[in-house]
Amino acid sequence: MKKIPIYFMPGLAAGPEIFENLKLSEEKYDLHYLNWKEPLALEETIANYAMRMSLEVKDKNPVLVGVSFGGIMVNEMSKYIDTQKIIIISSIKHHQELPRRFQLAKFTKAYKLFPAKIVANFESYTQYFMGNSLKRKAKFYKKYLSVRTKLYLNWSVNNVINWKQEKCTKNIVHIHGTKDHVFPIKNIENCVKIEGGTHAMIITKAKKIGEIIDTVLA
Repeated sequence: MKKIPIYFMPGLAAGPEIFENLKLSEEKYDLHYLNWKEPLALEETIANYAMRMSLEVKDKNPVLVGVSFGGIMVNEMSKYIDTQKIIIISSIKHHQELPRRFQLAKFTKAYKLFPAKIVANFESYTQYFMGNSLKRKAKFYKKYLSVRTKLYLNWSVNNVINWKQEKCTKNIVHIHGTKDHVFPIKNIENCVKIEGGTHAMIITKAKKIGEIIDTVLA
């Protein structure tokens, strides 16, 4: 049986390590993990960036899986390559699913003044931990949020807030947690819900997500 090629795109500022708890059969799937590239400039369009990223996909008709901003990116990448399926996790399908505070940030352009602070709030993975241990949080950020150049962070925040996508991409499956505080479930339509799933559920609910992916690709 021919393996199904799957390419994984991590969340904003994150590396492939966020997928470490996601267990999928290597007999059934050919797994590939993508890394964020440095933008060519702050003005590089998300379309051009996605075109460059799509060059990393070597298989025909692959499955693209993206988490958070990675979900936005695989949406954009699918405009350059034919895909078997797009699976987004803790993400949005079009810009109408952005929460009001992001739309307000777009209107006021305040995000340009405090990009690092917004990134820290945007990918609030630390809610996974109990308590407020700074040491544990620092270790967590170092491991999972490793892509932190100033150009990349500014470019990424700008492109999340200003993303323009009117309609859902075809062949898309949206997996979303009911406790996601970054992209609240109340703004999300037509998704596979994971009860109690937070924005960090690719780490905390990986087993359930793996089961859903298996079902979708069966």
